[in-house]
Amino acid sequence: MQAASMTVPGRVNLIGEHTDYNGGMVLPAALSVALTVNLLPRSDRRISVSARGYSGSAERSLDEPAQGHWSDPSVGALREAVALGLLQDGADIVIRSDIPAGSGLSSSAALIVAILKAARLQAGADIGDLDIALAARRVENDYIGLPCGIMDQVAVAVAQPGQAIALDTATLDYELVELPRSHAMVVLHSGHSRRLSDGRYRLRKEECDAAGQAFATDALCLLDPVAIENAPDINPILRRRARHCSTEHRRVLAARDALAANDLATFGALMNASHASMRDDFEVSIPQIDALVADAVECGALGARLTGGGFGGCIVACVEDTVREQWLERVMELHPKARLIDYVGGEPKG
Repeated sequence: MQAASMTVPGRVNLIGEHTDYNGGMVLPAALSVALTVNLLPRSDRRISVSARGYSGSAERSLDEPAQGHWSDPSVGALREAVALGLLQDGADIVIRSDIPAGSGLSSSAALIVAILKAARLQAGADIGDLDIALAARRVENDYIGLPCGIMDQVAVAVAQPGQAIALDTATLDYELVELPRSHAMVVLHSGHSRRLSDGRYRLRKEECDAAGQAFATDALCLLDPVAIENAPDINPILRRRARHCSTEHRRVLAARDALAANDLATFGALMNASHASMRDDFEVSIPQIDALVADAVECGALGARLTGGGFGGCIVACVEDTVREQWLERVMELHPKARLIDYVGGEPKG
């Protein structure tokens, strides 16, 4: 039996952070940095996982619970593939990736989706990409224990590099959005990595759940911002979390319309407002990210913001394509720990 190979892109979220588990809109884009999986089925319940960047390989079993190990996403994905009837037993997995771990660019979602798509290819099954995305979220939620939403999985399962996708996470309705040729959405790693499994992401999810109870809704994003401000006897932390979700959802809708109208000035202003909300109302930024975002704008970006779950990782900035290289040089002089990851939009890459 031959191995099945599958490549899945990373993603950058242009705007719409922490809305995907609160009933709102998101606007991610697929990147050219990607992850490739080679999957060879076995006739026993053993799993062997090897990945560039990790010494040796991990030897696991389909029957093992998550262990907080780097191979957990692979084990969870294979367990889900068996549950879906795409595999009968374990598998040997070889991973190659140029998506930086801890960057907020969905390396774990890309890995899980790639394994599930490789298993689908191996089985010759007709399960759709949205179902693959839902299965990948089950791996994150139920096996790994990360209470994430659906954005990352849909973005990497459906979109192709260079495409943005306006996704309603409540209904899973989506439309592909054309990115401008005049401006590039540049992704810079801050040099400060983070782990969503360290508890702070989970705490924000719990706070959103508590805010939903306080406001008697399971969709914070759909609350009226005025109603949030006027509601009496609400814990101030929960009010801030709800305010971010409600206003961020509306920023995504406005950003989608701004892109459609080629109004990049408005799009950039919405990115700046999004970062301020993540910093002040959702409190997921860190001083180093705030400084990088501020300098990105000072050096000429129309807008910039933290992207991903927060507490480190990457920013995304909207920069006129003709000055992108000069802009990048100025920002890197101010932030020597930062590094370019990728960009989408602008003139096609040569």
